Amino acid sequence: MAAGTTFVQGRATCHNNASGQHSMLFRLQRHAASIRSYSGLNPSRKAELRQEAATTCCRVTSRSSVSRATVNAIAVDAPPVENLETCPRGAHWQVHKFGGTCVASADRLREAAQLVCSDLAEQKVVVVSAMGSHPTSLIKVTDVLLNMVAKASRQDEGFLLDLAAIQEKHVETAKLLLVEGHALNSFVSRLLDDIANLKAMLRAISIAGMATEAFTDFVVGHGELWSALLFSATVKALGYDCQFMDTREVLVVTPTSDGNSVDIQYGLSNDRLDAWVRKNGAPEVIVATGFIAKNPLGQVTTLKRNGSDYSATTIGALFQASQITIWTDVDGVYSADPRKVPEAVCLPSLSYHEAWELSYFGANVLHPRTTLPAMRYSIPIAIRNFFNLAAPGTQISDVILDIQTAGFQTVKGFATIDHVALINVEGTGMVGVPGTASTLFSAVRDANVNVIMISQASSEHSICFAVKQVDADRTLHCLHERFNDAIRSGRIHHIEAIDNCCILAAVGQQMASRKGVSATMFSALAKSNINIRSIAQGCSEYNITVLIDGKDSVRALRAVHSRFYLATLPLAVGIVGPGAIGGTFMRQLQQQKEALGAEYNMDVRVLGITGSRQMVLSEHGINLEEWEEQYTGQAEPVDMARFADHLANSYIPNTVIIDATASEAPPALYLQWMQKGIHIITPNKKLGSGPLDQYLALRHFQRESYIHFFYEATVGAGLPVIATLKHLVDTGDRILKVEGIFSGTLSYIFNMFSQDKPFSDIVTEAKALGYTEPDPRDDLAGMDVARKVTILAREAGLNLELGDVAVQSLVPAPLQNVASADDFMQQLPQYDADLAQQVSEADAAGECLRFVGVVDCVQSSGSVELKRYPKSHPFAQLSGSDNIIAFTTQRYQQQPLIIRGPGAGAEVTAGGVFSDLLRLAAYLGAPS
Repeated sequence: MAAGTTFVQGRATCHNNASGQHSMLFRLQRHAASIRSYSGLNPSRKAELRQEAATTCCRVTSRSSVSRATVNAIAVDAPPVENLETCPRGAHWQVHKFGGTCVASADRLREAAQLVCSDLAEQKVVVVSAMGSHPTSLIKVTDVLLNMVAKASRQDEGFLLDLAAIQEKHVETAKLLLVEGHALNSFVSRLLDDIANLKAMLRAISIAGMATEAFTDFVVGHGELWSALLFSATVKALGYDCQFMDTREVLVVTPTSDGNSVDIQYGLSNDRLDAWVRKNGAPEVIVATGFIAKNPLGQVTTLKRNGSDYSATTIGALFQASQITIWTDVDGVYSADPRKVPEAVCLPSLSYHEAWELSYFGANVLHPRTTLPAMRYSIPIAIRNFFNLAAPGTQISDVILDIQTAGFQTVKGFATIDHVALINVEGTGMVGVPGTASTLFSAVRDANVNVIMISQASSEHSICFAVKQVDADRTLHCLHERFNDAIRSGRIHHIEAIDNCCILAAVGQQMASRKGVSATMFSALAKSNINIRSIAQGCSEYNITVLIDGKDSVRALRAVHSRFYLATLPLAVGIVGPGAIGGTFMRQLQQQKEALGAEYNMDVRVLGITGSRQMVLSEHGINLEEWEEQYTGQAEPVDMARFADHLANSYIPNTVIIDATASEAPPALYLQWMQKGIHIITPNKKLGSGPLDQYLALRHFQRESYIHFFYEATVGAGLPVIATLKHLVDTGDRILKVEGIFSGTLSYIFNMFSQDKPFSDIVTEAKALGYTEPDPRDDLAGMDVARKVTILAREAGLNLELGDVAVQSLVPAPLQNVASADDFMQQLPQYDADLAQQVSEADAAGECLRFVGVVDCVQSSGSVELKRYPKSHPFAQLSGSDNIIAFTTQRYQQQPLIIRGPGAGAEVTAGGVFSDLLRLAAYLGAPS
């Protein structure tokens, strides 16, 4: 009777230490288990336990969404209890499972044993894997055992060397753990006997030149036997009552129909557990072998891949334990593979169904079947990091507990299955014909091919399904054979395989009650320029599965994960051209970094900076306060392909290149960059005014994808010229004319030009102030304005080439080919008279001279010329280097729409680039 009391109190302490999140409902489960398990309890104690369970029931149902019916179902009496000669099952048992890395050396085995002994649970079962790899011994026992079988099958006697290495690893470990004495001698004696048996078995395999599955299972299971014996001896050496359990004496399994897993025979296994207890008793600690079992015929077999975890949950179900803890080398189950998504988070809790779905779709912490035995008895599974005991891990339990502790996170995690082929079967003869799908999948089953996902159009015109890439050819062959007549008659048009695909799954039990989950996921993929080939979703909505191109696997995973899990919008930036504009932009970005995070939920990181000769790359972001030092001190030779790949393959799903150059080289790469999923922002005019076919190809790709090309700063620096023109066109206004002073340099020159001051003196003054290019002819020739006219003309719907724009150059013809800028400036005064006469004539007529660009949409033409305007005209009112643009449209015909302001300079141009960056962020999901 006292034992029952001790177990309830002691287990409560232990469980509160393990996980306080689910304590009340677990306490209820524990009370129910104690009532079921201890037939010897006197009526008064049994009544006390029932009252405590009832009290806990009230507390649980009052604090959470758990239904009283669910709680009562936990607390009811079980069927008739076992007699005294059966295993004392119940919540006083705690199961610990240690993976191969946790028992890979003597030190780790000792630490694991100490961890188990420190558990306050009344009784513990420990399940161990074979010893894994460790710096002191790189041998991974299970892998070596499998290789030994393979070598023996090939009649390669190298298996003898492997066998000797395994023997040495275990003997050395035993010496470090057990020192001298009976325990060491006993283990080494057992090990040598096993080694002798294995050698005989492997020689037989070598003689036969083949190995049956039964022989392989017999050989490969020895790793768990030896590690369990070592663990058991270590626990005994620490002074605890401990017994070794060879699970081949307890677990009975039968293979599944596909041969890839096994089903537990619970009736037979429970009987054998009772027999084992009658023979060995029920000690404080039982150390059991993972991975191995027997079939009903008594033949040795295994629990297949990840069988040790499956063994642990099966043992937990047989003992009806209160918790199963799986110790591994990661902190728990993550929201995505952290190797692919560095910002993945460790999930505090999962439901059984969520864990099953994630493991099915590739999350490698648990095998899909691992959760099934625990679900049978509602036993929580804790995934903990043996090497980081401070990490709370992930608790896998019933969904009701999960809701109570984890809130309402709609999507719990994302996983991918790579190397998949999509098989597509189409034909009008399939419509309305019963049994077509049955025939199809029967053929696939007969070919021993597993179907991963299925999607069918409601019209029944096509059925597509995914299989592993290695099974694609076999699947096509079997379908062509089965449907040969239908193909020849035309009822089925074709059967094809789309290779190199990937399955991406979003998993979450709460998706069923939330609207817009699919839309959010699909939008995240679309905005990353990822095409969805097929979609599957069950009515339970535990997962949404899409099939995409294999090359997009990692980018897709990062895109959907960031959309659901990151509070901020991550944006990776590459700067091409860290000169005046690029450098100013980075300074502005650094100054606004905190504000971007606070106001726009943006996390902008510059991952690369490149010039024409050198570049610097960073995985996690360049410190913009020190970018110049990094660019000069850590630079490497420029490689534009590597620069683009670095951005495209970064862990940040949203990437943008900012081309802050005036060179023709980067624009030639824009389309390639966009095809990699990289957005483009630029003040560079060379693409917008370059060859028309190149421009149209890029704009076509932009419209067909979710990749953006922003170029506001190409015409008016920070002025909203392009945006205004787009707004007018998009709202249906008809553009008649766009006319403006687009050059800050020429604006300054003609604002200052008068009869009192020669033209050459003003050019000299503008050059000294830094308003002109180093060679002023670049400004005076008018080609910069012509490029802006070409850009605006194309934006207004005219397909003009740069050469179609008529340009009046202000460079005198004799000076166009002068060798240097200095020679040009020395000879320019010789030509002042002509412009002086023009300004005099204009002034006499009450007008002024202005160098303007004109887009005439009525005449479908563009021009750059020196024109006269009345001094009352808005163009005559400018000062300094301001720009001014007038839009004459059907709506703004009597009074043109005017935009005026600074149109040149690094500050305002960088500001225009920054504005485009914010527009891009708004498109990608940042608050606007």
